[in-house]
Amino acid sequence: MTDRHTPINADVVTRALEGAGLLSLSTASIREVKRLIDTIEGETGQRFIRMEMGVPGLPPNQAAVRAQIEALERGVAARYPDIQGIPPLKLQISRFVKNFLDVSVDPEHCLPTVGTMMGAMACFLTLNRMHADREGTLFIDPGFPVQKQQCRVLGHGFMSFDVYDFRGPRLEDKLRSYFDTGKVSSVLYSNPNNPAWICLTDAELEIVGRLATEYDAVVIEDLAYIGMDFRRDYSHPGAPPFQPSVARYTDNFVLLISSSKVFSYAGERIGMLAVSDAIWDLRAPDLKRYYASESLGHALVFGAIYALSAGTSHSAQYALAAALKAVNDGEANLLEDVREYGEKARVMKRMFTDSGFRIVYDTDLDAPIADGFYFTVSYPGLSGEELLRELMYYGISAIALSTTGSARTEGLRACTSLIQRSEFPLLAERLAWFRRDHPVEPGAAAR
Repeated sequence: MTDRHTPINADVVTRALEGAGLLSLSTASIREVKRLIDTIEGETGQRFIRMEMGVPGLPPNQAAVRAQIEALERGVAARYPDIQGIPPLKLQISRFVKNFLDVSVDPEHCLPTVGTMMGAMACFLTLNRMHADREGTLFIDPGFPVQKQQCRVLGHGFMSFDVYDFRGPRLEDKLRSYFDTGKVSSVLYSNPNNPAWICLTDAELEIVGRLATEYDAVVIEDLAYIGMDFRRDYSHPGAPPFQPSVARYTDNFVLLISSSKVFSYAGERIGMLAVSDAIWDLRAPDLKRYYASESLGHALVFGAIYALSAGTSHSAQYALAAALKAVNDGEANLLEDVREYGEKARVMKRMFTDSGFRIVYDTDLDAPIADGFYFTVSYPGLSGEELLRELMYYGISAIALSTTGSARTEGLRACTSLIQRSEFPLLAERLAWFRRDHPVEPGAAAR
């Protein structure tokens, strides 16, 4: 028992932490943190300010919902879809990539996946097996922790570095230092970035693309938050500005595009994979170690995707096709609804900084970091693990930046999506309470 007085019963939090079986909160996965918070909420009956999960906090796209219901009523649930996807969806993915990235990809090379997590897994299963003498993926971090877990599950080696101190022209020398090992088969990053929300510029993407071509590596560009750098308006189909993409600087690309965030369609696990026309028919004899064909496209579809899931939910494909058609035709605005995330981030970041917290990744090259789906915080005198643990006693959850490949182990990633504006007063109250209990000494820095 403890006489510590915090917003959440301290004894319950301590018992939950001790009983979670975690070696360290700094290495706990997103889902492990979620389960821990679920346990505390269940026992105390008190709701947390939940910022650990990147879950949409908006209603699902209604065009998608209607189309999926109609598809189910037509009986598609009784039929297996083709592994490579239904033609209407493939066409709309191709149109979407052209309309919002200004990049041309043949509809045949556009594939539905069970979320972009499956898309990434399929890429690792093929791209990292094209060259028997290469080790695997270079992650330009910080990034989504589970993608590295996928590589570990597959037994693939990988390399990574925190890009924050290697922006602009410095990026080229840093990338070359890894490419020169001769071990890189693929490169992966997210843009906008999860968790830092930095956005690689066209000049930086040109460096990535040029070196990928020079070293014969394939770039896996994760566009889970496509268009959500709200400093520019990427929402108008077929008109500039377009979402920045490495696909304009190399033929060696694969695009991962999510429906979970921009269409709030996370529950149906439907994502998109767009493969460069130039590499679709690329022949890599080393693929024959695992697949019946040395053609990359064939191995990807009839080798990796077939083995992973034998396709994607039939009705959800019609849903995504409808959502894409609406924005492709200009009947709906791609970003109108999700701008709310940026607005909430602006308010929430101010609430944290007013309570003594600091934004870890605070600038994007020479500009303030954008307001979006995520932001990062630290607190003077506390390490990331200590801060994560302490915040639980105050009913606030997040994840440690150390799980993302970040070099800034003093920080946490906070997600704006699930926080409702009606919860802002509660967040402010808990942050103020936290600050009273954790006075900051002059000149103190986060550990």
